[in-house]
Amino acid sequence: MLPITCKPSVISATFQSPFSDRDPAQMAYLLMFVTLLHLITLAMLFIATMEKSWWVWDGMENSDLWYNCRFDNDTGTWLCASSKETEWLQSVQVLMVLSVVFSSVSFLVFLGQLFTMSKGGLFYFTGLCQVFAGLTAFAAALIYTLHNQEILQDSRKLTEGHFGYCFILAWVCVPLLLISGVMYIHLRKKE
Repeated sequence: MLPITCKPSVISATFQSPFSDRDPAQMAYLLMFVTLLHLITLAMLFIATMEKSWWVWDGMENSDLWYNCRFDNDTGTWLCASSKETEWLQSVQVLMVLSVVFSSVSFLVFLGQLFTMSKGGLFYFTGLCQVFAGLTAFAAALIYTLHNQEILQDSRKLTEGHFGYCFILAWVCVPLLLISGVMYIHLRKKE
């Protein structure tokens, strides 16, 4: 009987991450993608914070973080009055403004790091600011979702209305901010 000897074969698979130092063209595309994603998300976040459509009733009346507006058919304009300030509304306002600030600071820091950071450096601070922007937007949208009855207490019946596009934009921004934050954390600077 012959002894059987098996040599373990070494399987080496190389995975080339989009974050690796090997392909400058790939890194340039990733850099452009992350920058574009950041700018689009920042614009969406700003629109979600400032526009007037977090809650909508029949297209003729809506409510946002700052005003309750009603469309006047006689003049063809929106008539707006300040929203009644509740603790929940104030917390949503603060969290959305903080989210815009975190994302703006993140972009400015990213631009600064592009020109000052040494080769091979990581964009940790930029990524953390983006993640914090995502978490604050998440908290704001979640509070508005769970406490819209308290926030809209003096308005019409909630069963006659629905969430508006700004509310949906706020929710869409959450995963985009978190994904771009993680991408920034893994992104390396190349010369």
